[in-house]
Amino acid sequence: MERPDWRGKPEADALVSRSAGLALAVLTADCQPVLFHEADAGVIGAAHAGWKGAQAGILEATIDLMLTQGAAREKIHAVIGPTISQASYEVGQEFFESFVDDDPNAARFFVNGAKPDKYLFDLPGYGLMRLRAAGIGQAEWCGHCTYRETELFFSYRRATHRGEGDYGRLISAIRL
Repeated sequence: MERPDWRGKPEADALVSRSAGLALAVLTADCQPVLFHEADAGVIGAAHAGWKGAQAGILEATIDLMLTQGAAREKIHAVIGPTISQASYEVGQEFFESFVDDDPNAARFFVNGAKPDKYLFDLPGYGLMRLRAAGIGQAEWCGHCTYRETELFFSYRRATHRGEGDYGRLISAIRL
């Protein structure tokens, strides 16, 4: 099987493949790494889904691309890897309004923060809702929080709060 020429170092928030032996990977540091698999068609996908990408439809676009490669929507399984949890993801009023203006039902992914005009956003809950609404067979979150589990994961937000210069990255990969 002919392999693509990757010397151009493409940049994308999602990749899909049917090539056996080829691993797809995404780098994250609080955003959602989402890995997809459809066993019968032999199709995999990997997406970097931060709040912007999730809101803009990166998860649905990945599923749609998998369908063009022979996947059946109802047989696609997706897992959200380690990501920042709601308890650690404080956002402002403008952030909240951007989601509610886009979809009034998105308010359910926010709870009041400790200060006025601050909210806690449920990024993995939002990602799961988008995946399930897309009609795939199974979607779940691994339950690990990048911010709170300091010994296991890098976190951009944690490093910023601590004034650290580098925050590292996590790599999530899937292979046929």
